[in-house]
Amino acid sequence: MNKSIYPFYFSIGALVLYLLFFVIPGFMGIYFSFTDWNSYSEGIEFIGLDNFRTIFSGNEKYVSYLNHTVTFTLTTAILKTGIGLFLALILNHGIKGKNFHRVVIFMPVIVPTLIVGLIFKSVLHPEVGLLNEFLRSIGLGTLAKSWLTDIHLAFKSIIAVDTWKGVGYIMVILLAGLQAIPDMYYEAAEMDGSNFWNKFKHIIIPLLMPALTVTTVLNFIYGFKVFDIVYALTNGGPGYETEVLYTGVFKEFSLGRYGVGTALSTVMFLVMIVIGFFAVKWMSKEDEVGK
Repeated sequence: MNKSIYPFYFSIGALVLYLLFFVIPGFMGIYFSFTDWNSYSEGIEFIGLDNFRTIFSGNEKYVSYLNHTVTFTLTTAILKTGIGLFLALILNHGIKGKNFHRVVIFMPVIVPTLIVGLIFKSVLHPEVGLLNEFLRSIGLGTLAKSWLTDIHLAFKSIIAVDTWKGVGYIMVILLAGLQAIPDMYYEAAEMDGSNFWNKFKHIIIPLLMPALTVTTVLNFIYGFKVFDIVYALTNGGPGYETEVLYTGVFKEFSLGRYGVGTALSTVMFLVMIVIGFFAVKWMSKEDEVGK
């Protein structure tokens, strides 16, 4: 009798901890997003949707937060999925030293993002950076650029660095999906005289769809909550050219505008709910089709 009660006690404790550290802070954040909470006044007053009106009023700063976050998410999702699928197809084909190549490609994933950002900040330095020094040494000094301070290149450089870091993770998931495809499908296609493109279109993509769904969801979730790589490389500069939602939240809190900061967090929370809802619905649909 006593042993059978233990799981109940543990469940109650876990529920209490979950409420204290996740649910209650979440609802408090949503509440404060409807207030004028800031570091300049002692009282906190309820102001309704004013913070959200400020965010969506067309202010250049907040528009850049949203635009850059969406652009970063879509671009990195496409690049990581495309490059990851290409690498997975090559490694699944049975090239020499494929295990070594897998380790090399996956290695950046295990390096903390902040460390990657600091390394590439020195690599992309306009004067003494490794990339520009290499270009000058081979006679291509005209291609040396201010990668992280040029308004036309800074955001693209962040996308490139993030893609380099994360593509190995996507490759591993897609490679596992490719290896789960039975060989009999390929054998039947070869007997029918199908070329690689026909196999890719009619076998690989349909049977790889569950793995592609997972990678798409992961890319979108990561893209919308990106912060550390941007903070380490450019801190949102130059100007607002590389600001994203979470660097915006960070800076709003740094300026003591807590109400607006929590409103931005609430916007992100709602976006995550929408993405999660459609992701679950999409994955459920795929499961039904598979059955």
